[in-house]
Amino acid sequence: MTQYDILIAGGRIVDGTGNPWFYGDAALKGDRIVRVAPPGSIDPAAARETLDAAGHVVAPGFIDIQSHSIIPFLTDRRSLSKVTQGVTTEIMGELWTPAPVGGQIETPFAGSLLHRLPDDEAREWDEIARTWTRFGDWLAELERRQVSVNVGSFLGGGTLREYACGMRMGDASPDEIATMRRVVAEAMEDGAFGVATALIYPPNVYSTTEELIACMEVVAAYNGIHITHMRSEADLIFDGLGETLDIAERTGVITEIYHLKAVGKNNWDKMERVIATIEAARAAGIDVAADMYPYDGSGTGLSACLPPWTAADGRLYENIDDPETRARILREMRDLDGDWENRGLNVGPENIIVAGLRQPDLVRYQGWRLDAIAADLGVDWPEAVLMLLGREHQRIATMYLGMSQENIRRQVQLPWVKISTDAGGLDPVVAAEEGPTHPRSYGTYTRVIGRFVREYGWLTLEDAVRKCSSAVASRLGLRDRGLVREGMKADLVIFDPDTVNDRATYTDPHQLSVGIRDVYVNGVAVLRDGQHTGATPGQRVNGPGYIAQRGTHA
Repeated sequence: MTQYDILIAGGRIVDGTGNPWFYGDAALKGDRIVRVAPPGSIDPAAARETLDAAGHVVAPGFIDIQSHSIIPFLTDRRSLSKVTQGVTTEIMGELWTPAPVGGQIETPFAGSLLHRLPDDEAREWDEIARTWTRFGDWLAELERRQVSVNVGSFLGGGTLREYACGMRMGDASPDEIATMRRVVAEAMEDGAFGVATALIYPPNVYSTTEELIACMEVVAAYNGIHITHMRSEADLIFDGLGETLDIAERTGVITEIYHLKAVGKNNWDKMERVIATIEAARAAGIDVAADMYPYDGSGTGLSACLPPWTAADGRLYENIDDPETRARILREMRDLDGDWENRGLNVGPENIIVAGLRQPDLVRYQGWRLDAIAADLGVDWPEAVLMLLGREHQRIATMYLGMSQENIRRQVQLPWVKISTDAGGLDPVVAAEEGPTHPRSYGTYTRVIGRFVREYGWLTLEDAVRKCSSAVASRLGLRDRGLVREGMKADLVIFDPDTVNDRATYTDPHQLSVGIRDVYVNGVAVLRDGQHTGATPGQRVNGPGYIAQRGTHA
């Protein structure tokens, strides 16, 4: 009779703590690591299956604190581009979640979010989602359908605002704030890790500091996290950081800054002051930290080049089409002294790659720089942006190459910075039909290990693994994941430290990483010899409110 299901033998164990690696064997039974021992001390006959890990690193599975796999999970449950990077857990929620539905939210999948699905499937999902009146209903549906990785989420800050106020601008009323506080409390009890704001995007951009404080008081009461895409990461970065820290200080909420960066060459030198400010806040007892992705370009919609008011009341495309309003938009886009984060001016049109075009007469511009598109159309870049958005009637996926490599090196070495993707899991064969995407979907974690550790020497392997695993688990309060240790969930990645690397680039993004050999999620192999097994053993993970209210999470 066998004692273990799987024995992973002879690997170099990097256990996720940041401590030096050691040779060892790990035995799995069910969904747990039940023994970690010196090499050769576990009899292979005691295991149903033995996996030779000689020459490879055995590490805890990577936890992506900023995943955008909500829509991909509707079409492909494998999360192929994430699993092949070593990701075993994805945490979603920046700005938007498809639940809860109600209040001022009429349809959870507004606009073109379901464009990848056939019409009948899109209608089916839309009908299903209308029943998600509680935050937890959506996660329960993911559990029922099963996915390859563990899943959890924050409550989207934009969804929270829209539930109470719709898409309108203006301060929330006392009754609307009371509604938001109720929705936050319900979401925390349903397993949300906290609230994830994105304060440059409608409708979250319309939230005032006082509104955010009122909501984060509730998050703090449940020991949750305010994770935020700050109101500015460019010219007004100190204002954005000041607001973030003010909310943290006044509410006591644990605070995490999404994708720490200073956008635009004229802002690169501000990063040292940003770091100093965060470290001073930490020294003063404010629990603030950050995560980042390892690229010099960000990815969002081309619509981020427009003033925030243009999307009020859901009238973005009507405003673009109206001649008088269009003229006002153009004036503000060309204004060097505007009081909003103007992505086009921050990075320059020569550093903007337009990726997500769908109209037959525009797809030829796929992957072009915005300045080249504007020149081809015979207009300046603001006019080109409006022409494209007006024709496409969708946000248009776009990459903005606006960060400094030196800042990336400086940030990634900070002990309180973790790694995240800010991307969804994709199948390159299917996704290539959609056009270019940000390479972080395919290469975030392998880039850190292959380049930042092995090639550049910016990090030790042990610290890189910690930033991808236990540091994130600790931040989220996931006490049974993120370490290679007896009693922990068997989320493991086995990789070749000499070959692991990313292959995806801005111009050729749809390429899976190399060097990740095996991935286990809850003791089940989802990647074997670099090939996805099709297994879907992922479990739901929940925040502290769920644990306090309903017992231990799965």
